[in-house]
Amino acid sequence: MSNVHYYQVDVNWKEGRIGELTSPDLNDTIACATPPEFNKGVPGVWSPEHLYAASINSCFMATFLAIAENMKLEFSDFSCRTTCKLEYKDGVFCITEAIIEPNIDLTNTEKDCDKGVRVLEKAKKACLITNSMKTETILKHNLAIPENVV
Repeated sequence: MSNVHYYQVDVNWKEGRIGELTSPDLNDTIACATPPEFNKGVPGVWSPEHLYAASINSCFMATFLAIAENMKLEFSDFSCRTTCKLEYKDGVFCITEAIIEPNIDLTNTEKDCDKGVRVLEKAKKACLITNSMKTETILKHNLAIPENVV
C-alpha cells in the first residue's frame, strides 16, 4: 500500500449561495452553502464550517475505532460531538478551537476506563485531520461502565 493517497471533491454552484459537493469516488452528493450567520447565508444546509467539524469528528471516530480494536478495548457504544469555534482574528475569519467530546460505553470493569482514556488520547494524537490543521483541539471524554460491573 502506498503512503500517498489523493481524495478529490468537486463543487458545482447551483444558485444563490448554494453548491453541491460530489466526488468521483462516492455515490452521494452533499448540498453546501454559506452559513446563515453570514450575508445571504442559507439555513438548514451543510456549510464549510459544519463540514470542517464533520471532518474532525469522522476522522477521530475512524482513528478511535482502529486503535480500540488494536488495544482490544471492549465497548458497546461510541458517539462524539465536535464543536468548532469561528472567530474574526487578525483581520480574517478562522476556526480557532475544536472541542471533541466522545462518549463511550465500556462493556467491562472499571480497569478499562484507564485503557479507554489511553485509546482516546492516542486517537487524538493520531487523527490525521487534526494533525493537518492549525486549529487548537481539546479532548473532553466521557467513559461509562455498566452499573452491574465492578
